[in-house]
Amino acid sequence: MTFLITGARGQIGRAVVDRLHSTGLPVRAASARPAELTVPDGVETVELVLDRPETFAAALDGVRQVFLYPNPEGIDDLIKAAVAAEVAHIVLLSSSSVLAPGAESDPLALHHSQVERALAESALTCTFLRPGAFDSNARSWARTITQSLPVQLAFPEAEFAFIHPDDVADVAVAALTGDALTGRSLALTGPESLSFRQQLAAIGDAIGREVAVERISRAEQERQMTAFMPAPMVSSLLKGWEAADGKAEPVAETTASLLGRPARTFAQWARENAGVFTS
Repeated sequence: MTFLITGARGQIGRAVVDRLHSTGLPVRAASARPAELTVPDGVETVELVLDRPETFAAALDGVRQVFLYPNPEGIDDLIKAAVAAEVAHIVLLSSSSVLAPGAESDPLALHHSQVERALAESALTCTFLRPGAFDSNARSWARTITQSLPVQLAFPEAEFAFIHPDDVADVAVAALTGDALTGRSLALTGPESLSFRQQLAAIGDAIGREVAVERISRAEQERQMTAFMPAPMVSSLLKGWEAADGKAEPVAETTASLLGRPARTFAQWARENAGVFTS
């Protein structure tokens, strides 16, 4: 039984590949540009391009379990190919944004909900992983922090139960290799709700110096973000941050509740990635 991991160039996809391979399981890493993949020796690589259905058959040959990154482009054809290949189970990396009010019109949520809907309407057995905000989103502050400048935020007290990417990978592997999570839709979080300000304090502890925070207006934050991000996406993010301002996010499913092992904290992530904020 071969495990097909799509999006294998991504942080979580690569972590899933490494975990499966380290236990001796047969893994096939898929990408639109397989030559650019960095995988352990012995891991097969294959081309899979969602707008080129002719790449599906070879990628799915002999596969029974698929870890799928969400992309609505080509999803119907991919489902047909998976059914024809007798795939037993798909684990989808979705997002908790699909659970928010107005998700069907939200540009961040829609990307995921379209894939979820297509899979739910298919004959395939699926598990949906819906992580919230990732610890690794803090990398967006790296340039500012390395320059010893204050991090400018419109909503520094916005709170989320940030999740470590390795926790997501651990749950994905459990879903791929066991039956306990099969068919479930799992909202995933880290072990505690933290504000952006508290995250920056944890980064400061990790690098040995205080990280200053400067409150700015919503309009100024929007202006800054639209310089490198589509306006609808910026609007969606700011709407979510404003709604979370000063409000703790409830902890949902974690590796503790699902796998019986402690969930990694943001402070741990900050220590592991301190070099990102100092080099």
